Amino acid sequence: MPRKQTTSSKFKLKTHKATSKRFRATGSGKLVRTKGGKSHLRRNRSRRTKALLAEMVTVKGDAIVQRVERLAPYLEKNR
Repeated sequence: MPRKQTTSSKFKLKTHKATSKRFRATGSGKLVRTKGGKSHLRRNRSRRTKALLAEMVTVKGDAIVQRVERLAPYLEKNR
């Protein structure tokens, strides 16, 4: 019985799980992240401020984008 054809790479890369939970790739390939400061001490904040915390923010730094791509190599491929 012939063996299955393997892919070109010899090994799989492990995804950094914290990175994959914090970042997402959009359909156009941009990297987006959630805002911090949403877990506690929100009573004193205005409704508008709390609503703004729900938005996703585009990651702008090239160095950060490269680091995230290295830590989560399959982030964009699964979209």
